[in-house]
Amino acid sequence: MPEKPDPTTEPKSEKSIGPVVSSAHLASGAMPALSEIEFAVTMMVNAYHRWMVRCMAASGSEGLGPLDVLVLHSVNHRGRAKTLSDICLVLNIEDTHTVTYALKKLQKAGLISSGRRGKEKTAEITSSGEAACMEYRRLREALLVEPMKALGLDENELSRLAAMLRLVSGNYDQAARAAAAM
Repeated sequence: MPEKPDPTTEPKSEKSIGPVVSSAHLASGAMPALSEIEFAVTMMVNAYHRWMVRCMAASGSEGLGPLDVLVLHSVNHRGRAKTLSDICLVLNIEDTHTVTYALKKLQKAGLISSGRRGKEKTAEITSSGEAACMEYRRLREALLVEPMKALGLDENELSRLAAMLRLVSGNYDQAARAAAAM
């Protein structure tokens, strides 16, 4: 059997692979690393959406989409009633009609109930909704958190990365406003 070449002594290729991106024409600009982040975020968002839907189904609440799951967990957050504007603000959602539809779907499923705070309609978690969120949490700990912890990732670095992504999202919001004004 032939010996495997030693990668430290192998000659480097003249042509590098370049950044891992989905749109080379965008990565060829002044900041290729931003295209790498965009591709990574795209992959992460799609994987995260798949995960949420499948975990929620495994928790006993089938038929919910990613936004429905996000809204359910948002309504459950801290056990306080939320308004449509609260949910949209926290989740950075501009299209309120999509959240309104998710709230109606969750109410029909018996996972949330509606109420009023002054003139504003509110959403509150029901006992069935809280049970679904807690089962989701249990499955998340077993199926996602434990394997992630086994990777030995630095949790402080993950928190720093999350903070950086939240800050970068503000630049995308500002650029979106500028593009809309053109």
